[in-house]
Amino acid sequence: MGMEVGGKKGGPMASMNVIPLIDILLVLIIIFMVITPLTPKGLSALVPQPSPPDQKPQEQDLERKTIVVQVLENNGLKINEDSADWTNLGPRLSEIFKLRAEKVAFVKGDDNVVFSNVARAIDVMRANGVDKVGLITANLEAGK
Repeated sequence: MGMEVGGKKGGPMASMNVIPLIDILLVLIIIFMVITPLTPKGLSALVPQPSPPDQKPQEQDLERKTIVVQVLENNGLKINEDSADWTNLGPRLSEIFKLRAEKVAFVKGDDNVVFSNVARAIDVMRANGVDKVGLITANLEAGK
C-alpha cells in the first residue's frame, strides 16, 4: 500500500499500489503460455464404420480388401485370416502395402491379450509402411 500525505483534510490517505499485482499476473500468463503446448497428445485412431444392415456384402478383390492384423492370446498373429508370426509380420505387411495408395490397416486384439503385444503390433505396422492404424473392438465388430 502506498501512502499519500496531504490533501484537503490534512490527514494521511491510503491507496493501493497495483504495480506488483500486474507483475504477478504477467508472470502467470507467461507460465501458462509456455505450459500449454506441452500437453500430452494421444494416438490418433481410426474406427471402421459398420455397413448398413440392409446392404449386401460386396465381393472385393485382394487389392481393395481391408487389412486386419489380429493379435491372439497365444502370442500368435493373423493377417486377415492367414496365420503369421512376429518374425514375418513386417515383411508381409511391406509386401501387402508396397503397391497400395491408401496405407490403412486395423488391429484387433483378443479379450485376454496383453496390451503390450497390441502396441508391438502397431509399432511393427507403422515401421513397415502403414500410415494409419485403426482399432477394432468387439462392440464395433458386432455392429453396435
